[in-house]
Amino acid sequence: MHKFDPTEVDAAEQQAPKATARHRATPEMAEHAVAGNQKDLGASAIATERYVADLEETPVAATDSTTQEQAPLSLWRDAWRQLRKKPTFIVSMLLIILAVLVAFFPQIFWTENPANAQCLLEHSNGRGSAGHLMGFTAQGCDVYSRVIAGTRASLTVGLFSTLGVVVIGGIIGAIAGYFGGWLDAILARLGDIFFALPLILGALVIMQLPVFREHRGVWTLVVILVLLGWPQVARIMRGAVVEVRNADYVTSARSLGVSSFGILLRHIIPNAMAPVIVIATISLGTFIVAESTLSYLGIGLPPEITSWGNDISDGKDAFRSNPLPVFWPGLALSLTVLSFIMLGDALRDALDPKSRKK
Repeated sequence: MHKFDPTEVDAAEQQAPKATARHRATPEMAEHAVAGNQKDLGASAIATERYVADLEETPVAATDSTTQEQAPLSLWRDAWRQLRKKPTFIVSMLLIILAVLVAFFPQIFWTENPANAQCLLEHSNGRGSAGHLMGFTAQGCDVYSRVIAGTRASLTVGLFSTLGVVVIGGIIGAIAGYFGGWLDAILARLGDIFFALPLILGALVIMQLPVFREHRGVWTLVVILVLLGWPQVARIMRGAVVEVRNADYVTSARSLGVSSFGILLRHIIPNAMAPVIVIATISLGTFIVAESTLSYLGIGLPPEITSWGNDISDGKDAFRSNPLPVFWPGLALSLTVLSFIMLGDALRDALDPKSRKK
C-alpha cells in the first residue's frame, strides 16, 4: 500500500509553473500573429475588390419602379410570339384568309355568277379553256365558278356550327366544372348521351325526321351539328375550369365578395379558354367535312344551294370520263380543312407549354 509523502506534493508544485511557462505566448509570437492577420486581411481585400461605375453611367431608378422590358408576358402575348415563328401557322392563316375572302366576296374571284349563268349542254364535260380553267360539269356549268360559289355555304356551316358549339358547350362545361356536385353529375350524364352518338350517323338519323327533312338548309344543318357537337367542348371546358377554380386569384375574388357568376365570367372562363379555342379550330374543319358528307349523301343541303358536297355528288357519275368536276371541289375542301387542322395544331403548341417542350 502506497503511503502519503509530503515531499511529492512540493515537487509537483515546483514543476507546474515551468510547464505553464512553456505554453505562455511571448511578445514576439503576438507580433508575428498580428502581422499574419494583417497580411490575410490585405489579401482578402484585394480578392474582393469590385469595379463601381459612376452615377452617370448607372442612373438610379425610382423606388418600386419597373421598366417595360421587365414586365412578364401574358399567355396570349407569349403565344403570339411563338406563333409568328411557325411556318405552319403562317401558311394556314394565309389559306384561311383566302377562303374567307372567297366565301364573303366571291364576285372578286369568279368569272360569272353560277346562279345567273346559263349551263349549255354543248359544254358538257368540257375540258379547261380560256376563261374556264377548271372545265365544265356534265350539265355544262363552269366548274371554277361553282367552286367559288360553294365556298360560302360550306364555310358558313362550319363557322356557325363551331360558334354554337363553343357557346353552348362552353357554358355547360363551365357551370358543371365550377359548381360540381349533383349539377355536375346531371350535366355530365346529359353530355354522355349526346357524346355516344356519332356525328355523321346521328345527323343522318335526325335529318330523316319530317320537321328537318322538309326544311333542309344551312341553318337546319347548323342546328343539328351543334346539337351533336357540344359535348366534346363541354368536357374540355369542364376540365379546364376544374383546374383553375381553386387558383389564388379565384380565392382572392371569392374572399372579396364577388358573386359566383362574376368569378366565372371575369376570372375562370378567360383563363380556361385556351384548350377550347384549340379544339374549336380543329372542329371547324370537322363540321365542314360533315356538311360535305351529308350533302354528298343527298340529305344535307338541298341541290339548289351550291356547295362543295353537292358539286362532288353531281360529278361522281361522270368521274371516270371527266374527274375535274370532282377533283377541284375536293381539292378546295381538303385545303380548307387542312388549314384549320394546321392552325389548331399550331395553337395547341403555342398555348400549351408542355407540348411546346416536346
